[in-house]
Amino acid sequence: MSAAASTNEADFRAEVREWMSEHLTGSFAVLRHRGGPGDEHAFVEERMAWERELASGGWTCVGWPEEHGGRGLPLHLEVAYHEEYARAGGPGRAGLIGEGLLGPTLIHFATPGIQQRFLPGIVAGETFWCQGYSEPNAGSDLANVSTRARREGDEWVIDGQKVWTSLAQWSDWCFVVARTEAGSERHHGLSYLLVPMDQPGIEVRPIRQITGTAEFNEVFFDGARTSADLVVGEPGQGWKVAMGTLAFERGVLTLGQQMAFQRELDHILATARGNGRGDDPVLRDRLMQLLIRVRIMRWNATRALRTDESAQLPREAMINKLYWADLHRDMGEVAMDVAGAAGMLTRYSAADEGDAGDLEMSPDHKLFFFSRSDTIYGGSNEIQRNLIGERALGLPREPR
Repeated sequence: MSAAASTNEADFRAEVREWMSEHLTGSFAVLRHRGGPGDEHAFVEERMAWERELASGGWTCVGWPEEHGGRGLPLHLEVAYHEEYARAGGPGRAGLIGEGLLGPTLIHFATPGIQQRFLPGIVAGETFWCQGYSEPNAGSDLANVSTRARREGDEWVIDGQKVWTSLAQWSDWCFVVARTEAGSERHHGLSYLLVPMDQPGIEVRPIRQITGTAEFNEVFFDGARTSADLVVGEPGQGWKVAMGTLAFERGVLTLGQQMAFQRELDHILATARGNGRGDDPVLRDRLMQLLIRVRIMRWNATRALRTDESAQLPREAMINKLYWADLHRDMGEVAMDVAGAAGMLTRYSAADEGDAGDLEMSPDHKLFFFSRSDTIYGGSNEIQRNLIGERALGLPREPR
């Protein structure tokens, strides 16, 4: 990087820090470091308002092209933004799925009409999305989708079930992978539909986690409808679009995640210094290994942050999900070992149906519980190893 570019990045980072210090105050101060993985249920309405605050300063969709409402930032400045946002205590983004997954997908694959209809609402922080991919028999094996959609006049009629749908109870729209060709199998005959959530044919049932929260949901489609033109890409060719979305999921937002992991590790280190557990040479070695692995996570992510014209990440990016899932799981285990018995203190009272209840859990305990799921959601570790072997290394496919 040239000296001029370096100076520009330093100035840009200072601009982000200044804006955050001025705006993450007052009624928004309570949002600092809240709403991340395992905490998405926290301050939902306030975080939605925060999206509009970000939009007022031009801090949503910063990497999107200017013609689609973004800032068109080069990659190194987009990375800098996400890092400074996380460092400043920026809350988990209520608009994350729209900005990080659907928006880039629409920019790459959708018609101008669809782009003009949906992208402005994401940029403005006014429209919120969820992802209709996983099903009871189609989680890591997404090609096994059984949710179906049939064409009736100028509408698609959708029947089926999605599961582990993050933030569905608060979303306005869902992008749904459904089977639209009768008799089709695997990745053939799928379509990528945009479906309004506020309609009689959709039921959302929260799934309570071991942490006591219910940010994930089952979503049932029973004659749900959407307009026939709200399909991204060609009908029956949704697999390519769905894979493009997953490529964006592995993209630049990983850098903000790395900063969140660093913050959690800083808490663990502070606990170890405070209670003397850092004097244990074995535990001290485990802490140092975590520190090294968090740094490696950043380096792996930055070297893989490029996509080609087919919206595919390079082979190097295929290791990222497996890497950080194992890292976070191990961090949760170390957190509990550092905290000792104090980390297991939890108070819980029964909740009303659909409510997250009253649960008070130490940060270490919560990290330990939630990080168990990291090796499952977004593609289990077993599936990730298959993808690395078959798609990155060119090994023979696993026998079926």
